[in-house]
Amino acid sequence: MAETAAALRTVAHNVRAARTRAGLTLDELGRRAQVSKGALVALEKAQGNPNLATLVRLADTLGISVSALMQGRPEGRVRVVDAHAVAPLWTGERGSEARLVLTTEGPSPVEVWRWRLEPGEEYPSHPHQAGVVETVSVTSGRMTLVVDGAEHTVEAGRTAVFDGDTPHTYRGAGDAPCHLIMTVQLPPGPA
Repeated sequence: MAETAAALRTVAHNVRAARTRAGLTLDELGRRAQVSKGALVALEKAQGNPNLATLVRLADTLGISVSALMQGRPEGRVRVVDAHAVAPLWTGERGSEARLVLTTEGPSPVEVWRWRLEPGEEYPSHPHQAGVVETVSVTSGRMTLVVDGAEHTVEAGRTAVFDGDTPHTYRGAGDAPCHLIMTVQLPPGPA
């Protein structure tokens, strides 16, 4: 419970700092990100329980990575992250999950995600900001990737890359769980 409270305080601080840097009021950020002002006020007070879709919309609107909202300052030159030590940001009703393992630093950050998709379970994603590129590498099982309405089968050992600024969905296919590594490359931020 203490870990959850600390994580929420970090998110609250990072959202407030990014909103201030962007020169946005709570009303304007809420309008652009399609998040209610009340939810933003609660979030900035380290209250509530924001879901993955809300965090993605806020990050996209603020022009930063999801993990930039969630992570504190790095503690050294090398970061080693155990994916199972990172809490899932999304869990499906059938046991699917998505974990944001880490985000690289620099002008064009890259998020590294580990996903498990159970057969038939899916996660629909809204379009990201222009310039976002996603790469999906299936390590076991099979998935259906839907990008702008077109379905693509991606099996173990295959990788798909696409522009993330269009509607897209990840769906478990076959009769076994699909495990994949996804990267989300963000466009360069303001100089």
